[in-house]
Amino acid sequence: MLFKRLSILFAGLLFALPAAAQTVRPFVTSLAGDRLAARPPLHFQPDKGGAPVFHIDEKTRDQEIVGFGASFLESGLICLNALDRPQQEQVFQALFDPARGAGFSAMKTVIGATDFMAAGPWYSYDDHPGDTAMQRFSIQRDLGPNGLIPYIRRARRHGQFVLQAPMDYPPDWMLFDLKKNQDVDPRYFDALALYYLRYVREYEKQGISLDYISLFNEPGIYTKIPPEKIRDLLKNHVGPLFAREGVKTRIQPCETHNRQRAERYWPVILDDPGARRYAAAIAYHAYGYKDFEKIAALHRRYPDLQVWMTEVCHAYETGLVPRSVELPRRDYEDGDFWGNQIFNDMESGASAWIYWNMILDERGGPWLVSEVHGNPDPNEQHPVVIVDRTKKQVTYTGLYYYLAHFSKFVRPGAVRVGAAGAADGVRCLAFQTRDGGMVVQLLNSRKQAAGTELEWRGRFLRLELPALSITTYLWDSAARRPQAPTRR
Repeated sequence: MLFKRLSILFAGLLFALPAAAQTVRPFVTSLAGDRLAARPPLHFQPDKGGAPVFHIDEKTRDQEIVGFGASFLESGLICLNALDRPQQEQVFQALFDPARGAGFSAMKTVIGATDFMAAGPWYSYDDHPGDTAMQRFSIQRDLGPNGLIPYIRRARRHGQFVLQAPMDYPPDWMLFDLKKNQDVDPRYFDALALYYLRYVREYEKQGISLDYISLFNEPGIYTKIPPEKIRDLLKNHVGPLFAREGVKTRIQPCETHNRQRAERYWPVILDDPGARRYAAAIAYHAYGYKDFEKIAALHRRYPDLQVWMTEVCHAYETGLVPRSVELPRRDYEDGDFWGNQIFNDMESGASAWIYWNMILDERGGPWLVSEVHGNPDPNEQHPVVIVDRTKKQVTYTGLYYYLAHFSKFVRPGAVRVGAAGAADGVRCLAFQTRDGGMVVQLLNSRKQAAGTELEWRGRFLRLELPALSITTYLWDSAARRPQAPTRR
């Protein structure tokens, strides 16, 4: 009997050893000046300390991660081209290299003009009224020295990423009336479907595969098209055309400008089986910085579809940033705001998180002006990276570092897992990588250090989080758990 008890005890100890002996690697960004800084390794302990505990549970699994990143826009390349070539490559490395930089893994480009396509006037790919056969379709603008195609190509020399593209407006001649009724005339639905097809095919000829296109960016704000018409365009025109042509690019029917409108638009589209068969993901923008439960509800209602947060930024035009706040923002503290926004969207079920302007200049520009298309002057906005075109200086914002903690460490294919617990001013997210490793993000929004603990498989990791910080904790393959010894 004693031998049996000792054997059981010995087996239990071996079963628990991996967690206790696990080497945990911390990386911290903080108000004190740390920037993705590696810290000495830590180890789990057998006993709990006295701090609040977050319990990590790999068996509770939610969304698979697609990636994190920002947007390719002409304004960004205009700013980069003001730098010397070695400086430009340093910025690309800082954004896209997964080992030496942020490793952005989900990116957005645009179909035609939008407010930061500032290398020329407003344009579409076919500004020739009545050309329903798209015989004069051209992506020549995107091939220019400040164009999207060279921008994307250069980025892909440093890292790989999923690429998504929405459209603000179709060619103006497809609308009922540009000045009064900017809805699409259904007579041009077939022509518009062909327009999307030509865009995908012309980019493919340039060696750029679009993983997703989004038919309308912020419908109701830009193109004034209701969800019923998006549903019909997808179901009867774009979806069937792409299927017949064997297009690999998948379709996101639209991306609403906030979560409230997402709640209205998406059920109209997805509850129609004919439209849903062509819908690859649910996309929304995060303007308003609220209503997170509305996205969580969509995630629960359509569990087979990924949810993407595809645009957000600081801009005076949103009405969410007072003029008293200088844009672009250079203060480190702004990073905590964005850290909390990423946490909110991840907890709502988002698989991708994409910021708007990746690079702008010291004025928050340059921007394109087209009042009739909703692009005002001035239109200062806040980017991930600021390039002072006069001084040839580069500033990586607080947003850059908080976003990089996710893009660099939570790689595509990771799955969000359970992270239960509470601590004043502290939040926790946990992910399991494809090979079974663990990535845990701890956000301390307090202006003083905070003590907390992680509990994983019955062992405890005692932590001291710096003031106003985000810390990533990594440990290797939790899946490689040895079996208890077999008695012979």
